[in-house]
Amino acid sequence: MEDRKRGSQLWEEGGQGVWRRRRLSRSPSLPAVPAPGTMFRAGRPSHTVLRSLLLLLLQAVGRGLGRASPAGSPLEDVVIERYHIPRACPREVQMGDFVRYHYNGTFEDGKKFDSSYDRHTLVAIVVGVGRLITGMDRGLMGMCVNERRRLIVPPHLGYGSIGVAGLIPPDATLYFDVVLLDVWNKADTVQVSTLLRPPHCPRMVQDSDFVRYHYNGTLLDGTAFDTSYSRGGTYDTYVGSGWLIKGMDQGLLGMCPGERRKIVIPPFLAYGEKGYGTVIPPQASLVFQVLLIDVHNPKDAVQLETLELPPGCVRRAVAGDFMRYHYNGSLMDGTLFDSSYSRNGTYNTYVGQGYVIPGMDQGLQGSCMGERRRITIPPHLAYGENGTGDKIPGSAVLIFDVHIIDFHNPADPVEIKTLSRPPETCNETAKLGDFVRYHYNCSLLDGTKLFSSHDYGAPQEATLGAHKVIEGLDTGLQGMCVGERRQLVVPPHLAHGESGARGVPGSAVLLFEVELMSREDGLPTGYLFIWHEDPPANLFEDMDLNKDGEVPPEEFSTFIKAQVSEGKGRLLPGQDPEKTIGDMFQNQDRNQDGNITAEELKLKSDEDQERVHEEL
Repeated sequence: MEDRKRGSQLWEEGGQGVWRRRRLSRSPSLPAVPAPGTMFRAGRPSHTVLRSLLLLLLQAVGRGLGRASPAGSPLEDVVIERYHIPRACPREVQMGDFVRYHYNGTFEDGKKFDSSYDRHTLVAIVVGVGRLITGMDRGLMGMCVNERRRLIVPPHLGYGSIGVAGLIPPDATLYFDVVLLDVWNKADTVQVSTLLRPPHCPRMVQDSDFVRYHYNGTLLDGTAFDTSYSRGGTYDTYVGSGWLIKGMDQGLLGMCPGERRKIVIPPFLAYGEKGYGTVIPPQASLVFQVLLIDVHNPKDAVQLETLELPPGCVRRAVAGDFMRYHYNGSLMDGTLFDSSYSRNGTYNTYVGQGYVIPGMDQGLQGSCMGERRRITIPPHLAYGENGTGDKIPGSAVLIFDVHIIDFHNPADPVEIKTLSRPPETCNETAKLGDFVRYHYNCSLLDGTKLFSSHDYGAPQEATLGAHKVIEGLDTGLQGMCVGERRQLVVPPHLAHGESGARGVPGSAVLLFEVELMSREDGLPTGYLFIWHEDPPANLFEDMDLNKDGEVPPEEFSTFIKAQVSEGKGRLLPGQDPEKTIGDMFQNQDRNQDGNITAEELKLKSDEDQERVHEEL
């Protein structure tokens, strides 16, 4: 019982492996134990011990890691065998460093006297300040994390001629197998290594920013304790606001989205003496492999970057405009979440009216047709903390690369620009009712060709105001001289509207280049034929060529064609003359018996007058 008590007093901190033995005060007859201890016992060492020592000494001398007295003498210093050296050794143990290590302690015959493994507890202690036996202090110097060493500690550097009652006999040479798992110093700072930095860095992390990042967390020896990847989502938090351990707060500063970093954090900037749960032991250095996904600040506004600006931008989009645009939408790390190109159609919407997220509403205003711009939208102007669907996570910064195809306002008229006019004086221009022939090229504002009269080898024909062409083109042709060339910008409400037409997208602004080839005066509405002067006084008699009192279709057609050829009248332009004359005959053959009589034949002007009297 007395021996057990005496032995227990030999350990500071109670059973911590090779911690330094305290001086005994129970018996004045026991000498004080000196700081490095005593030498081997006197006497010749056995052949077995000698051979072992000689072998170890030769290894130590070859490495310059230990030394011994001349052959046959006891060891003067610790013999160190480095039997596993890691490839990378960012730092070596120095005096005053705090270390964490595991060990097995044995005697020369292999009998174990102590082991940190048996206690399931690492040794955590400062090196070189007298808290360890001198041999262990020396044996740990220069050691790398994950290095394994075998230390042979002579008695005078261990527990000397006194030993530890019941545990270590006097003058015992001690053998330690040590693996170093951690090392740090109070003077340490956070160590940051950039593993990958993207070529484009739109912004760097600052205090008070909100970040989203992935990480793998390990101890200094590589033991994993946590990873965001296993949870299927990023770690989202504010920086510099006390939400993170201090070392991570510091290690994230200056990072760019898409950057990868290795951040080594000493314990006093991590979880310190208490550790964290069962996964992070006390006094543990932490290593984080971090990938920054995105960063923003609650005060951020929408960021705009012009990628391509076409020349001659005369109009910029304002609130209330209707816009068609293509886009690629990605997260800040480059992950694509949506694209209009994949749907083979533009995204069409009003700007500044709340139909899109606020950041996009802002980012589209001020753009030009044909412009390409990058719009970076912080989450509070996008989908906020909740995100949307399974592709846009909560608190995500969104980046849109946008190509503006066209925009218009519901109040827009046709834009007319004269490209060229004929040199001669133009006294007559196209007007409502005129029959015109014109060439045209039609395209979208992004240059996509739609139609061209040149593809058909003949001009297009139309009667202005007859609703045979889109309203905007009808308007744009009016006032043109023969030989004039114009550019017309036609908004969709004066073209094919929201539904579009064959080959024309819905809500598309159309660009026409037109050239007026010819113009003919039109006829009043409802007329198929007009006289240039007064009609013949005896119209029916002149029309009844065989004087039989009836005018069949052949006589009617012959008469009308003669009037046209003699310049006395003209048919409705732009129509097949035979069809027009046939329609005129049908109108006059009121009883539909195939002949016109004098009673049936009436001029349209007379019919209109009769209709007025009937209405009165």
